[in-house]
Amino acid sequence: MSGRSPLSLGRHDAWDGVRAVVAGFGVSGFAAADNLLHLGAAVTALDESPGDDERQEKAELLRVLGADIRLEGGATDRLPDDIDVVVTSPGWKPGAPLLAQARDRGIPIWGEVELAWRLRDPSNAAPWLAVTGTNGKTTTVQMLDTILRTAGLRSVAVGNVGLPIVEAVMDPTPYDVFAVELSSFQLHYTDSMAAESAAVLNVAEDHLDWYPDMDAYARDKGRIYERVQRACVYNVADEVTRHLVEEADVEEGARAIGFTLGMPSVGQVGVVEDILVDRAFIAERQSSAAELCTVADLASPAPHYVQNALAAAALARAHGVSQQAVRDGLRAFRPDGHRIEIVAERDGIVWVDDSKATNPHAAQASLQAYDPVVWIAGGLAKGAQFDELVPAIAERLRGVVLIGRDQDVIAGALARHAPDVPVIALPADETGAAVMGHAVEAAARLAVTGDTVLLAPGCASQDQFRDYKARGDAFADAVRAQNS
Repeated sequence: MSGRSPLSLGRHDAWDGVRAVVAGFGVSGFAAADNLLHLGAAVTALDESPGDDERQEKAELLRVLGADIRLEGGATDRLPDDIDVVVTSPGWKPGAPLLAQARDRGIPIWGEVELAWRLRDPSNAAPWLAVTGTNGKTTTVQMLDTILRTAGLRSVAVGNVGLPIVEAVMDPTPYDVFAVELSSFQLHYTDSMAAESAAVLNVAEDHLDWYPDMDAYARDKGRIYERVQRACVYNVADEVTRHLVEEADVEEGARAIGFTLGMPSVGQVGVVEDILVDRAFIAERQSSAAELCTVADLASPAPHYVQNALAAAALARAHGVSQQAVRDGLRAFRPDGHRIEIVAERDGIVWVDDSKATNPHAAQASLQAYDPVVWIAGGLAKGAQFDELVPAIAERLRGVVLIGRDQDVIAGALARHAPDVPVIALPADETGAAVMGHAVEAAARLAVTGDTVLLAPGCASQDQFRDYKARGDAFADAVRAQNS
């Protein structure tokens, strides 16, 4: 480093003389570069691709403001000289050459979340209620944001969903509270955040193409609990989340709050006779529980959806939100598309789109909500295996339709653990509407009255579709064509 150190700088400091590299020019990269320029830093933004027209327009805007924007192949191979800080996009692996060079030179590496934390207004720093987990993060954060706004608070969902968090933090009109979704990648590059309360919803096999092993992945999830001030919310049914709480270095007085689909113990939220209840944030918790809402109030009775609601309720209650606001917020909330979304019902068969189930853990949670089920699965497995999922849901399966590049991973697990279940495997080289049309036709041949046909691929989508949304849209279109 040869300029100014940014380590002690904040929102109201002059960043003149700080030389920053922004690695990756996606949504969070643009937000980081834009706000660093606003603070007075000299900014160089690097990416391997010029991207679409919108990205090029953003690049031109920042060039006009004085940034050096390099969006071409080879731009990220070498870290420029005389750099004081690197702000990396979350998907960049720690071993990427540019980040390795920064570490070798002793240059701080931050993510956009770390930058945002450092840019909070010290005179009006809205607390962060943070959520991570292998599955359910977005739904839980959106539920939480709805509850907070129902309570009359100026809240916004940020981070891995909604606004880039640095934009929200720098908003001249201050928020009361942030509902923050954080991926393990974002947490990897976050060092000083101290959430008011935080939740780890679950930890299951995922992103093993990014992490060396599950322990490293879990450790990054657990970083969300560090320095928590009020409540560390964990999943009673997931031993890893409880262990992460036990290992966390929290502020004095912070509490561990469990959520469970069963009857809650003292210090937990849970379910009693289809009523979501609180035994953590009431004075009489030793002897009674307070009703939050009923399962019927929720958009779905699926177990993983109820767990998300409990986690959101716990974070809101830790912030001081009333029981009534929790109830009214959960009643009002509807999840985004492609999350256990009923597409059609015909001839006694229900067709459900859960294209957002992009790993085995998410697929299992979805499959356990239906019985019997015809399962459409496959795509990019990202190093995951299915030998724990298949035995857990084998008895529910009417049949399976396999799509995608890594379908053999699922086929192998089915052969080992559910050899009697009919399987139809489709060519992996088909894409888009063609493959989904054939998948729906195959599922229709397997399904009978009373069944659910469930798209819960357990894999990423980019081998055959633009993203999980395009995959879900193709499924819905094919189902409607089939049923028209």
